[in-house]
Order: sequence, then structure tokens, then C-alpha cells
Amino acid sequence: MGSSVADSFTVATFNVNGIRAARRRGFDRWLRTRSVDVVALQELRCPAADVGTFPGYSAAVDVGSVAGRNGVAVLTRVPAAAVRTWVTHPPRARGLAEFATQGRYIEVDLADRPVTVACLYLPKGGLPAHLQRPGSMREQPDGGAKYERKRRFLAAFAREVHRNRLAALSVGREFVLTGDLNIAHTRHDVTNWRAARTMDGFLPVDREWFSSILGTRRLVDVVRQVHGDRPGPLTWWSWAGQSFAKDVGWRVDHQLATPGLARLASAVVVGKEPSPAERLSDHAPLVVTYSAMPCSPVPIAEHRA
Repeated sequence: MGSSVADSFTVATFNVNGIRAARRRGFDRWLRTRSVDVVALQELRCPAADVGTFPGYSAAVDVGSVAGRNGVAVLTRVPAAAVRTWVTHPPRARGLAEFATQGRYIEVDLADRPVTVACLYLPKGGLPAHLQRPGSMREQPDGGAKYERKRRFLAAFAREVHRNRLAALSVGREFVLTGDLNIAHTRHDVTNWRAARTMDGFLPVDREWFSSILGTRRLVDVVRQVHGDRPGPLTWWSWAGQSFAKDVGWRVDHQLATPGLARLASAVVVGKEPSPAERLSDHAPLVVTYSAMPCSPVPIAEHRA
């Protein structure tokens, strides 16, 4: 059967920092007015029964087992052809088992386009033990425990995302990794990048890991490709102080796509609200528009009963 051409489509990634709180602040209005085709959500932070429904969308959800923490979802206009979580499909990379039930990763095969969309909430880390100074940190020193936890995750996830990308390509699907990666990659992704070099999320080891999963034959930072080699766009601002008003923030929310899909990226929009009082979360939604792409019928084998 010959290929058809699908219309352009939009993919959003949004760390809602609690879906119930975000809905009270106006998330449903944003979803209705923005009319995005695919929405990847992180930090649902509630039981499955409290996630609710999203009119006009089918939701694939993994809230995880840690009460009030984590939780990911992907909303699609058309019910997904297949859904995979680390509970239904345990990660194959050694080192991810300790994270498998935490609600950090979900992956869907779109039914109307040959694309697999993955949504990740990467663990927040901390400073290595030798950089921790009591009295100069917001949190109590932990001897580098959170730093080491993040290192374990990163090492294993690099192998896992490589396998998942190849698995998608092997059945004729492009692949895009969306989500809050808790890492800013380049100096353009942080307002005060010099000061950030000793902060979790912009440590040299964080940035080196990020570089390691990118490549012209691997994954492409779609936002940087479209936006260009210049400051921004930012996606996260602290609730504290004047960070939001002064636009002092980070870009830790990303869309990393296989080269075939990345070439179709035509526009990037960060939905930063006009004022602090209108914020839905400490993150803003990051929306990428992808141009029309050839679309082949989805193989029957990829559908789930």
C-alpha cells in the first residue's frame, strides 16, 4: 500500500509540577486553546484515580509508586497504537531496575503517524560530596547520594534510549524523546551559565552525558536546531524571587528527535505566561511544530488489545 502524507503536527512537553495544581491554575484552558496534537507531561504527582480525563485526548499514564512524586503521561488526539512503560515493559539496560516503578518513563507509538514519542522525567541529582558545603546549600548535605543516583540513571538510560531509538527505526518509525531531563546542555540554555557550572544540572559531567546521546545519526536537539546558536529559549524559572519576571532561568525541557523527524521541525514556541500570577507551573510548555511527513499504515502487530 502506498504512503500518504500527514498534516503538520505539534508536540508539547510540559512539566506540570502536579497535575491537580496545574489544572486549578488553568491547564485545561491552555490545553483547549493551544490544541496541541501530542502532549507529554511530567510530574503528575498524584494517584492514578486523581489524574482525571482530558477532553479530546486519549491519555497513556504511569503515575509510579512513589506517593506524591514523579508520574508521566502522553496525551494523543488518536488513541496510541501501543503504550510501553517500565512496568509493562521493564527496561533492558542494566541499572534502571531501581527506577522502573517510579513513574519516570512512558513511550507511545502514534496511531496516525510513524512516530514513537517517549516521555522522560529524569531524576534530579545533587552535588558531588566534595562540592557540598553545609550552610551554603538549600538542602542538607547528603554525601553525594543524589549525585550518584543521577549518575547511575544517566549511564543506564544512555544505553536504553539507544536501544529504543533503534527499535523504533527498525519498524519504520521516527523517535522523539521529550521531557524534563533536569540538564541544561549549553551556555545558551542557562541565563547565568558561568555561575551554573557548579550547580546540579549544568555540571560538566551532566553536559558531557547530554552530548554523548546526541549526534547526526543518533538524536538531534530539535529546539537548538530551530532556535539557533543564541541564548534561550528558557523553560524553567524558580518560584522564588524575581526569576520569572526578569527571565532568569534554564532550559531543562527538551525534544530530542531522530534525524529524519528533526529535519521536519519548523517552529518552536515556549508558552511562558505573561505574569507570575498566571503561571501554571514552574516550567512552561515547550511546543514544537513538525512539518507534514509521509505516513504509512501502522502494522497490525503494533496495536494492543
